[in-house]
Amino acid sequence: MPQSLTFLLIHIIFSTKDRTPNIRNPRDLHAYLATVARSLGCECFRVGGTADHVHLAIGLSRTITIADLISELKTSSSQWIKTQGESNFAWQRGYGAFTLGKSDLDALVRYIENQEEHHRKIDFRDELRAILKRYGVEHDEQYLWD
Repeated sequence: MPQSLTFLLIHIIFSTKDRTPNIRNPRDLHAYLATVARSLGCECFRVGGTADHVHLAIGLSRTITIADLISELKTSSSQWIKTQGESNFAWQRGYGAFTLGKSDLDALVRYIENQEEHHRKIDFRDELRAILKRYGVEHDEQYLWD
């Protein structure tokens, strides 16, 4: 095949360090994260979350790894948040990244759009545990949180 063609839908999740609720302007942050993803050649279908974590629906570019994408998202947004007056801001060290099929995109976008409502019923820790279970990701609880 003379072309490299991909569609890699990734659900990315990461939280603030110690889940501190210090995302003060979530809409601005979400727009910033979408811009960073697009500048790296990725399609950003949706960004959402709450004061302590974010979810992204990303179409991964064929020219970047997931680790490099997330590193750039976290590094640049952390620097940007600090310029917005949150000098002690930090993201957690790790992240979750899960692949989905194109047929799952609409449901993922709705899920991300409804984060505020969703988290009236379930906290971030229980949400992440449920996602890990849904995707069959084995993990050690003692290393899950920082």
